[in-house]
Amino acid sequence: MSIKTQAPGYRSLLISIGLALAVFLAMAAFNSRNMLPADREAAPRLAGQTISGAFYDLSRSAGRPALVYFFAPWCKVCAASADNLARLRRWRDGTDLEMVAVALDWENVDSVRAYATRHQLELPVLLGDGDIARQWRVYGYPSYYVLDGKHGIARRDAGYSSQFGLWWRTWLVN
Repeated sequence: MSIKTQAPGYRSLLISIGLALAVFLAMAAFNSRNMLPADREAAPRLAGQTISGAFYDLSRSAGRPALVYFFAPWCKVCAASADNLARLRRWRDGTDLEMVAVALDWENVDSVRAYATRHQLELPVLLGDGDIARQWRVYGYPSYYVLDGKHGIARRDAGYSSQFGLWWRTWLVN
C-alpha cells in the first residue's frame, strides 16, 4: 500500500500567507490600540536631558520627519529591535530623518548609557519619565512613533520591529 502525498499548491500557500498576515496585522493593531492616533495631529512636546547631559528638544528638528523610539533598558524585545534602530540610523542620516530614543522605566543613568553603548545608538538618548510616558501614551516597550515633517503623528506601533519594518514605517513620511 502506498500513501500518496501531494505538495501544497499555490492556492494553499497564498491562503497560509494571507492568514499569517492577518494574524500579524491583528496583533499589531491590538498592541497599539491605546497609543496616540496616527491622524497627523501634532505630537506632544518632547524635551529633556540626554545621557550625555545635553538638553534635547524635538521641536528643533521641525521641518523634517522624526522617529521617536521608547524603550526600557531591561526590556529584551527592546534589545532585539535596538540593533535595527542603529542600522536605520546608518541608512538615513540626521538631515533626512530625526531619530531619538527615549528611555523609560530606568533605574539609573548608567544602565541607560550601557544600553546605548551596547546597541551602538548613534542618536540622542533622552532620559524620559512618567510624564513623558503618559503624554505619549506609552504602555509597553518598545513603542515607536513616526512623525511627519510638521511633527504630526503619521504612524505608530508597539513591539519588535525588524530593520525592514523600521525602514518601511519611516519611508515616504514628510
